[in-house]
Amino acid sequence: MANLITDIQAQKRNRNRVNIYLGGNYAFSLDRVAAAWLTVGRQLSDEEIIRLQEKDEFQIALSRAMHFLGFRARSEQEMETYLAKKGFEPPLIERVIVRLKESKLVNDLDFAQTWLDSRQRFRPRSKSLMKLELRQKGVAEPEIEQALQSSNLDDFDLAMDAGRKLSSRYQNQDKPEYDRKLGAALQRRGFSYAIVRECLPKLWREKSEPTGG
Repeated sequence: MANLITDIQAQKRNRNRVNIYLGGNYAFSLDRVAAAWLTVGRQLSDEEIIRLQEKDEFQIALSRAMHFLGFRARSEQEMETYLAKKGFEPPLIERVIVRLKESKLVNDLDFAQTWLDSRQRFRPRSKSLMKLELRQKGVAEPEIEQALQSSNLDDFDLAMDAGRKLSSRYQNQDKPEYDRKLGAALQRRGFSYAIVRECLPKLWREKSEPTGG
């Protein structure tokens, strides 16, 4: 009778989980939904207990993954690293990743395209620097190249966009100082000296030209 359910109690700190008591003693906890079919007086086999606990651990890991995705899209490697830091074992992490990929919640090509689009709109930088960032996120080279081709990005246009966003910081500088500071800022964004040298006169001219009709 060791596996006889003698009590099922909702946890005080987490009402979505219940504590299962077997033979009068606390045995394990489960998600309320996973435990919905359990009743006091039911006898559980050892195999049923193992399956219940494995399913529960999978749901916990999946919930953690969904929470992590709630902030922004993630690469497969980012998700693996996050779940490992949370203490989940590699076989379980692999199962979660498979589920997320099946649900199209983790897709490295989509992630790369979203990353490039976000960088282009908010913090433009060179293609080489964006490629490096994506490699650091664990995205494979084929997905990076496909995303770059789809985005049709051009370093000169990216540098001009970045320069326009940065230009106001140096609004009151004379031209030599403007060129020096903005040029250095653009090079920190990964743009080559040749691209920067081509952009600076155009950016200065745009800054200096009066606006309005």
